[in-house]
Amino acid sequence: MPTCGEMLVKLLENYAVDTVFGIPGVHTIELYRGLPETNIRHVTPRHEQGAGFMADGYARVTGKPGVCLIITGPGMTNIATAMAQALADSIPMLVISSVNDTHQLSLGEGRLHELPNQQQTIAGVSIWSHTLLRASELPQILARAFTVFSSERPGPVHIEIPLDIITSNADHLDLAPYPLAGPPAPDPASINAAAGILRQASRPLIAIGGGAKNATKALIALAEQTNAPVVNTVNAKGVIPYSHPLAVGGSGSQDAIRDEFSNADVVLAVGTEFSETDYDFFYHGALKVGGKLIRVDIDPRQLTRNIRPDLPINSDAALALSALTVALSQSEAPHDGRGITRAKALRSALTSNQDANYQAVFATIREALPEVIIAGDSTQATYYAWLNYETEQPRRYFHSASGYGTLGYAIPAAIGASLGNTDVPVIGLIGDGAAQFTLAELACAAEIKTGVIFLLWNN
Repeated sequence: MPTCGEMLVKLLENYAVDTVFGIPGVHTIELYRGLPETNIRHVTPRHEQGAGFMADGYARVTGKPGVCLIITGPGMTNIATAMAQALADSIPMLVISSVNDTHQLSLGEGRLHELPNQQQTIAGVSIWSHTLLRASELPQILARAFTVFSSERPGPVHIEIPLDIITSNADHLDLAPYPLAGPPAPDPASINAAAGILRQASRPLIAIGGGAKNATKALIALAEQTNAPVVNTVNAKGVIPYSHPLAVGGSGSQDAIRDEFSNADVVLAVGTEFSETDYDFFYHGALKVGGKLIRVDIDPRQLTRNIRPDLPINSDAALALSALTVALSQSEAPHDGRGITRAKALRSALTSNQDANYQAVFATIREALPEVIIAGDSTQATYYAWLNYETEQPRRYFHSASGYGTLGYAIPAAIGASLGNTDVPVIGLIGDGAAQFTLAELACAAEIKTGVIFLLWNN
């Protein structure tokens, strides 16, 4: 009799899941029973927080959800920090856990791993958390989770399955994956309005965040069409190659870029939340936009946070930028070079005060490994990289310092990144204090024979 747990891993494989992270235990063993019958690779960390950070690193370099199988109670509270980091940085993660039998939930009888309400505990670090109460609903609930990843602002999704449901009969389940919805496209009227504003701009600026990761081609086309410099957050490094003459790099927290926001007559902000860690890390006060602000975001709620837009556009970044390029295609593009001149001046201002010692470290990394993925922690070297290290491609640099700001992230995240992209060398850059949080995961790296370089920084 195939059980719900056995059908679960088959369904995951049908949704193109190729790797899961987790630590088998007495309350998850039935989730693992069907795993050998699939082609899914299992990675065993030394701590559930490590599993979450590995899934995070895997997701950042692949764009696919990182998947974890986690035990009840302490397993879930252990992974909660990693889920919070993924939530802050909009990283797709699917956490599937066990929970006590349905007739035991919320009784407080002192069962093994019992929480008063596990689902409610984890809901605060999830986009969506659900308790599966019937095996027959498994295909629909998994489809709902993967629809979040395909069509919304991503983040962690949690599905918990009671022990008696995991072992229940599931021979009647349809294992065909649901067709998944795509992301929202922009309203044509909003695109026309935005094009009208951009046509009148003499000093436009484009600001991109992690929500623009998949929009490189459309972004470059629009930047060149409008002759607008492009500034980026940490999660958008490389979306426009740093070698492009309109790329500025840096950070929205630096004075030169904050001044440019004040001086621009139109700012087009795409997939960025205008968060404190990206735009006010030095506590200089709220960012001021001097001209009109057009905001594009896949999450409609984000369009009302931090800075009020003159024109909000609820849309996937690539779809909105492509539509704007088409709408502006009949306009005469400004070829006077002012945008490139502004971008060059900004880059000069940002690089004039670089620390020579840190600069030498990252120059050495570039020389030795021109193509490299860096997973950073909260450490002095990543604070420097935050402001001064740029890439030619997206998904090549990320860290935990912005967003939730966890410690111990880089070691497991680098392991996950190496499993997600085996063609590019990976560096885990971590401080000597933060390394002590997850040092045990070096055993996992050795066990799976990953080629990660762990760079320990003496803070």
